[in-house]
Amino acid sequence: MLYISLRQYEYLVAVAEVKSLTLAAQKLNISQPSLSVALAKVESALGEVLFDRRKGANLEVTPFGHRFVAQANALLDMAKELETSAHSERPFVIACFEDIAPWYLAQVLAALRDAFPDKVFEGREGRFSQLATDLAEGRVDIAMTYDVGLDDRFERRLLQRISPVAFVPCDHPLAQSKTVELSQIASHPVILSSEELSEGYVRTLFDDMNLQPKVVHRTASLEMMRSLAAHGEGIGISYSRPPGNISYDGKSLSTITISTPQAVADVVLTWSHLRAPEAQFDQIVSVIRQTL
Repeated sequence: MLYISLRQYEYLVAVAEVKSLTLAAQKLNISQPSLSVALAKVESALGEVLFDRRKGANLEVTPFGHRFVAQANALLDMAKELETSAHSERPFVIACFEDIAPWYLAQVLAALRDAFPDKVFEGREGRFSQLATDLAEGRVDIAMTYDVGLDDRFERRLLQRISPVAFVPCDHPLAQSKTVELSQIASHPVILSSEELSEGYVRTLFDDMNLQPKVVHRTASLEMMRSLAAHGEGIGISYSRPPGNISYDGKSLSTITISTPQAVADVVLTWSHLRAPEAQFDQIVSVIRQTL
């Protein structure tokens, strides 16, 4: 429980600055008795003496009082900064699911800066759950992500529909196929993303089709998945398709589109439905959608 108000902290700082109850009361525009009562209540709550107020002597700040007033001053500065920041101009933050950020984020930032040269834009990457939290708690204004893990707290606008791909080694029986079905993949070991919502989404696809693949690896990064697939550790499944067919360690692999209709996923532009109205927001949404 907080026993001391910001107003009382202002009283302490003012008294410490002028070292006079009379002058501090005048500065604060309150009566001296009211100020004395307020200080007495603070000292009682703290169990410490802040000021030596002996008759016939100048008011003195005690050693404890000096330490406490310094902290009170810092607290007041923080409170002022907090109030100021609420009304100050801040960057418009655009986030993107990290697996697709290399395809989307840079071009969107460039388009927005061209369209709104006087506005500051900031780009961020994140995982599914973090993006939803950041949107809900105001750290991010708008996000580009798959429509995964988003409930009715969020507005959505469709950007693209994407089919997943399978990563296989070049000597794999499926390597020469132009497309592949999830039912074909299910009979082979598979590699999934370790991101909880991403893995859950793919597992649900298999469950809905009564398929039970053997998951042999879960990877934190797309390139780790591609490397494992290139070395024959299993078939990687992803909704991101990097250009080229060479893994980071130089091993060749094949990338095959998964043509199962149920596997198509929506990439959406999303934001909290509780966000405060903002000038140009609709135009920003329009520019992003046109860019992609």
